[in-house]
Amino acid sequence: MSKVLIIGAGGVGGVVVHKCSQVPDVFTNIVLASRTPSKCEKIKQQILKRRSANIETAGVDADKTPEVVALIKKHNPKLVINTALPYQDLTIMDACLETGVDYLDTANYEPPGEAKFEYKWQWAYQNKFKERGIMALLGCGFDPGVTNIFCAHAQKNHFDSIRTVDIIDCNAGNHGHAFATNFNPEINIREVTAKGKYWDKGKWVETEPMALHKTFEAPELGPMEIYLMYHEELESLCRNLKGLERIRFWMSFSQNYLTHLKVLQNVGMTGIDPIDFQGQKIIPLQFLKALLPDPASLGPRTKGKTNIGCIIEGVKDGKAKELYVYNVCDHEDAYKETDHQAISYTTGVPAFIGAMMMLQGKWKGQGVFNVEQLNPDPFMGELLVRGLPWIETVSFDT
Repeated sequence: MSKVLIIGAGGVGGVVVHKCSQVPDVFTNIVLASRTPSKCEKIKQQILKRRSANIETAGVDADKTPEVVALIKKHNPKLVINTALPYQDLTIMDACLETGVDYLDTANYEPPGEAKFEYKWQWAYQNKFKERGIMALLGCGFDPGVTNIFCAHAQKNHFDSIRTVDIIDCNAGNHGHAFATNFNPEINIREVTAKGKYWDKGKWVETEPMALHKTFEAPELGPMEIYLMYHEELESLCRNLKGLERIRFWMSFSQNYLTHLKVLQNVGMTGIDPIDFQGQKIIPLQFLKALLPDPASLGPRTKGKTNIGCIIEGVKDGKAKELYVYNVCDHEDAYKETDHQAISYTTGVPAFIGAMMMLQGKWKGQGVFNVEQLNPDPFMGELLVRGLPWIETVSFDT
């Protein structure tokens, strides 16, 4: 009997519940909690139209550890799956420590008042989780998550040493809005407007936001303009890949998106520092979030595909080798299955698989782990049958 508690009822949380309900022999009972219980109920009803499932819903303020502790004690889950905001990672981890329950999330902690993406806050929990005898699995979405697994798969099965990695995230989806973000607008815009950064020969190299870009021919999508950004999986992968010399992250953006974003930046709407407005303190980016379309509303109107993968270069048996491993996901197919578009789907499915790996004992440990530290083989196998099949091509330097 495996009961799980899922905190967060946005697009990713919705996909996780959908996928867990498809495997009732592993996820016998599901509790979905959010600050807005009506969102939980909506997801529950969407699922019950498709299949029977043991789903309960609840309200919780994940900013408040005592509320999360009370919820865990009430339901006694084997695992807490955090699909809430990254700002809430530490409060939920604290609740898991107090109650002795395993933890999984999809994105690293980010302080609300500073656009800074680092694992240091969560890695600091290593000894606490180890002494408590429980496991925390960090960044089990797609990027981070599957991209880390792709690298671990490459290291285990394809290379004696890896020299370079380029993680490339392309989205050719079209939702018809003049401007919208495919996941939480606040998180998305903070991420895009931050300075770029990549790891090269043992040190970090910083670039101006969106300054480096190139055209990439993405399978099934065609030519995409991709921009160098910083992403949290770089921080853990540069520690865990043998012989690595350079690792970079690239994401595609349309000129329409970038033009709108530049205008919003120029007028101060992407700021995260409070300003005075009619006698109140407001944060411009949070106000902008309230004006933009809810990412969960994009599902029925988004068409096109995503392509996310890794180009990995290294050495095998003394020969230079290149591996390209990637997934292509169709927005419309994702929506038909889960009522959510491919951005939520590609993050939610890996979280579901990671949870299954933990509950089945295929991934286990005490302490805090990034996914590439665990055996990639069973996860790669599940991707093939759970909606995110991967393709790999190999070439050798002749």
